[in-house]
Amino acid sequence: MRTYTTQMDAARQGLLTPELKTVAEKEYMEPEKLRELVAAGKVVIPANKNHTCLNPEGVGSMLRTKINVNLGVSRDCKDYNIEMQKVMEAVNMGAEAIMDLSSHGNTEPFRCKLTHECPAMIGTVPVYDAVIHYQRDLATLSARDLIDVVRLHAENGVDFVTLHCGITRKTIEQIRKHKRKMNIVSRGGSLIFAWMCMTGNENPFYEYYDEILDICREYDVTISLGDACRHGCLADATDVCQIEELVRLGELTKRAWEKDVQVMVEGPGHVPMDQIAANMKVQQTICMGAPFYVLGPLVTDIAPGYDHVTSAIGGAIAAMSGAAFLCYVTPAEHLALPNVEDVKQGIIASRIAAHAADIANGIPHARDIDDKMAEARQKLDWDAQWACAIDPETAKAIRADRSPEHDDTCSMCGKFCAVRCMNKALAGEYIDIL
Repeated sequence: MRTYTTQMDAARQGLLTPELKTVAEKEYMEPEKLRELVAAGKVVIPANKNHTCLNPEGVGSMLRTKINVNLGVSRDCKDYNIEMQKVMEAVNMGAEAIMDLSSHGNTEPFRCKLTHECPAMIGTVPVYDAVIHYQRDLATLSARDLIDVVRLHAENGVDFVTLHCGITRKTIEQIRKHKRKMNIVSRGGSLIFAWMCMTGNENPFYEYYDEILDICREYDVTISLGDACRHGCLADATDVCQIEELVRLGELTKRAWEKDVQVMVEGPGHVPMDQIAANMKVQQTICMGAPFYVLGPLVTDIAPGYDHVTSAIGGAIAAMSGAAFLCYVTPAEHLALPNVEDVKQGIIASRIAAHAADIANGIPHARDIDDKMAEARQKLDWDAQWACAIDPETAKAIRADRSPEHDDTCSMCGKFCAVRCMNKALAGEYIDIL
């Protein structure tokens, strides 16, 4: 019989939950050490008690860097079957989390399908769903309406919810006073900002935070404290609005921990490379080591169509500097809803960034696969190389499309191949070039 409410509650009682044991094995970590980190809030294991098919993962800067994939239908792209195809493709490609950001149609059946069939962590942004769920415009929704949607998502089995609790009526004046080039680019943040402007009321996710914590404690939902003031361009990076909100998120983190509710903190979007490490360190200090979840960050504003690349550059630096969770960015970022190929490209780019950071951070066994790849390349063993590749199908297709004259070379070098020459030279063999 379950004698705890949340993973944090169990860890503080000295209990090793089944989910914690699974994560410890995946991370090559002693369960007791992991329990201490969960108890302290430095690792979260998002695991709603109603998500019965979950394959649990831990999120924290001392663990492998995890990847989140944003999906969901919109008014212009409304095929749930295609979205489910993207979901399973994402899971097969190694994504540890799926965020359902659907903003059209009957969203609850799709959300329940995810938590009944998808083994990855499932996240949502309840404020997106509120207008759709009630079929009413934003200004007509009450604070109670918004909080009830949080409960609905918890009941549906969602493992973590992004709530923009740190934006308050004070932020309205800050945004007006401190002129930004891009204002607020967080969709959830902009909705809460607009709701406060239209109703004259305080942000309900801040005003009724204790009630929200009770809901999250009941279902073991991890709160992902959304960064409403995330910057949408380099010019706005690390400004007063972002830092002031981050200070409030630190306070909200402490209040959640007092109720044994697990917390992640969301971070910046567009950041110059030289500011990324500082952003990570500031968050770790203000939010007391709570796992940091970043969108990118994107290191330049001028690459539409290639923002999965700008994001991977920033994500690698961020994860090496303390971020625990990377939200993928696709080539469609700023342009359109991603299709299946966009999703694939976004996941691959984010996985490369996460893996590179894990190697730099000395995560146990992170480099094992790279060492196997080096051995396969030294032996010119192509099948072994495919087994090590992060995207073997693409690698195979490129080689097949430009196949070499001799199987022990590639069409770039042919018999000039350095590996082939060295293997023959060290074996005392004649090296034929022409």
